Amino acid sequence: MPKMKSNRGAAKRFKTTGSGKVKRNRAYARHILTTKTTKQKRGLRSPALVDPSNVKSIKKLLPYLGI
Repeated sequence: MPKMKSNRGAAKRFKTTGSGKVKRNRAYARHILTTKTTKQKRGLRSPALVDPSNVKSIKKLLPYLGI
């Protein structure tokens, strides 16, 4: 049985926390930042957890993620 391949795009976007939850970066932080408030931009810096309804599909993309 050959090794399974990870989706490389997903591998760059998702990491696991110590407790096994999936962490992601926030969207909307790349351009048109002049219209966003400082508070909004500061909030976009911190990572967020992936919604539990999407974890199953991420697990398929990343078989060795450890979740």
